[in-house]
Amino acid sequence: MPSAHILLVDDDALLRRSLAFNLERAGYRAETAASAEDALAVAAREAPDLILLDIGLPGMDGMEALRLFRERIGVPVVLLTARRRELDEVLGLELGADDYVTKPYDLDVLLAHIKAVLRRSERIPGGGETSGVLTVGDLTIDADAHTVTLGGKLLELAPREFDLLHALALQVGRVVSVDDLLAQVWGAEYAGEPQVIYVHIRWLREKLEADPTHPRRLVTVRGVGYRLEPQEA
Repeated sequence: MPSAHILLVDDDALLRRSLAFNLERAGYRAETAASAEDALAVAAREAPDLILLDIGLPGMDGMEALRLFRERIGVPVVLLTARRRELDEVLGLELGADDYVTKPYDLDVLLAHIKAVLRRSERIPGGGETSGVLTVGDLTIDADAHTVTLGGKLLELAPREFDLLHALALQVGRVVSVDDLLAQVWGAEYAGEPQVIYVHIRWLREKLEADPTHPRRLVTVRGVGYRLEPQEA
């Protein structure tokens, strides 16, 4: 089986050389670019399997590049950022990043995130166990089309938001623990990172709830997890 092709986009030359070397040691085929403009040209020539994208790039910044990668290339993107305090706001733009890793990062942690995202992207095309249409009150989730409608209105969800909502919808009315959601949606590598769930639940509530501060669809069961409750328009 061919090794996954990873495109690393970062303006730090030393980091590019070091990380590309370690990616290749881990069995990946690594290609690098110093700017978003160069990376878009490289990806247009040969689409990678995954893009590692620094947010703080010169010229076109990482968030604008992310939008263009999503529109033109359609492959998983993992954001690299040193701005931990701004991370929630950055991801809140909901341009479709599949994951993020904060700098400075541990190489083993980064490789685990890459592996999880690649594994998840391999599961999507055939539908597999996520196929079918689920109706939860006035909420309709189509796993094959990867769409969600609320009261007949199409919602724009980021990839992980969709997967999280789908996981809850598969067990509608039942409490799903944070650990189970992490394992199902993000993979075992994310055990012990509940903040990922908290942030995505908040974003989903902003899109699904009439009053996100008093949720009725996405209900918190304190100390356990979350439950999706059917609501009618």
